[in-house]
Amino acid sequence: MGTIKQVQVTFDCAEPVRVGQFWCEVLGYVGPAEYDDSWYAASDPSGVGPRLFFQRVPEGKVVKNRVHLDVRVGTGMVGQERLDALEAECVRLEALGAKRGTLLLADGVNESCQNMQDVEGNEFCLD
Repeated sequence: MGTIKQVQVTFDCAEPVRVGQFWCEVLGYVGPAEYDDSWYAASDPSGVGPRLFFQRVPEGKVVKNRVHLDVRVGTGMVGQERLDALEAECVRLEALGAKRGTLLLADGVNESCQNMQDVEGNEFCLD
């Protein structure tokens, strides 16, 4: 069995500082002491979650993400309690610049989740 490796999730974006600061607010992460407008890093202050790295690229986003983050706000909740938690977080994130997508209601197999987009259109889910 191999050793466990740390993971960093990297975002290509037009405005790394803007996107990075958005995700710091979403997750309670902290930004770096020093950075420039070509990159930004967001780290979990407890050291548990993966570091998020944002780098400027010249091309824009043109298709749906192949990988996305699930922001876990309704873990262990079902029914209206879960929907209320998703809605409250959705409203908070919209105030930060996120866009609301489709609400997927529980179907007997999966619990409800809310599709969202960050400030540059990267898809993520409130789960």
